[in-house]
Amino acid sequence: MTVSPTVYLSLGANRGNKRASLEGAVAALAAAGVRITAVSRMRATRPQAATGRALFLNCVVKAETGVPPRTLLRRLRGIEFALGRHRRGEKRARRTPRTIDIDIVAYGRGTRIATRDLTLPHPHYREREFVLTGLAELGAGELMRGLPRRQNRPGVSLERLGLG
Repeated sequence: MTVSPTVYLSLGANRGNKRASLEGAVAALAAAGVRITAVSRMRATRPQAATGRALFLNCVVKAETGVPPRTLLRRLRGIEFALGRHRRGEKRARRTPRTIDIDIVAYGRGTRIATRDLTLPHPHYREREFVLTGLAELGAGELMRGLPRRQNRPGVSLERLGLG
């Protein structure tokens, strides 16, 4: 019996019906070859480096998949497109409101990738409080090890998140 790698995904939405977007994305993951094992609570968060924008609703998904990382990324982008996210023009305005955003936080044990389209583990997961909180809720201790007790972002500390 082959064991599929564990993958952690972060999901967020700050346009339209945010809860429906997250629920739709989670439901669509099975068709993308992802078997969900746990989903964190949904959390409302402020957008990073953007003032006056709508709050995000976010969650973290723990899953298993045999789909290779780059293929998984393409499938996740397909889910985003189906739920109304169109990336054209987003390169110039990276922090634009979106109906859904799905990022691969980590894939398998120690998988490291650095390409133009995909970096694993996700290069910014340690800066996002909702990701750290969701990972802790889902028991992703392996991704928490080695983190400094206080992150670079003000207010994000492992102690405050109950992880210190």
